[in-house]
Amino acid sequence: MFDVLVYLYETYWRPDACPDHAQLARKLTAVGFENDEIQEALNWLDGLAAAGESYQGEQSAHAMRVYSAAEIEHLGEPSIGFISFLESAGVLPGPMREMVIDRAMAIPGAPMDLEDLKIIVLMVFWCLGEEPDALILDELFVAPEDRLIH
Repeated sequence: MFDVLVYLYETYWRPDACPDHAQLARKLTAVGFENDEIQEALNWLDGLAAAGESYQGEQSAHAMRVYSAAEIEHLGEPSIGFISFLESAGVLPGPMREMVIDRAMAIPGAPMDLEDLKIIVLMVFWCLGEEPDALILDELFVAPEDRLIH
């Protein structure tokens, strides 16, 4: 499913540029994705679109997020740490964080792989039509072992 999401991000710069589900499914099949993978991605995107419709951009600066036991188990410490890093860097406001957590919780299996969570973060930015800054894109795309340290 994550390969489909990355393909959509790279091919369609905005969600409104995507064709309807039937046409998109045909295009993804033609590219070589499996039908199960396509349907899973489209269902996940429907949930993302629903979350995006109720998005409100601001939250109190004094708000604090407490993770439930189920969220801690499902997300895992590396993913929660990454979400906290993005929040503290000022690039993931509380409402976007909640969208990320919601969509991560919709993925089966635990704990969540950090690379998969990064794709979810990218898709939340994509859904809202926001472009993450270059340093965040670097954090989302470049593997730690490939980074140049000055």
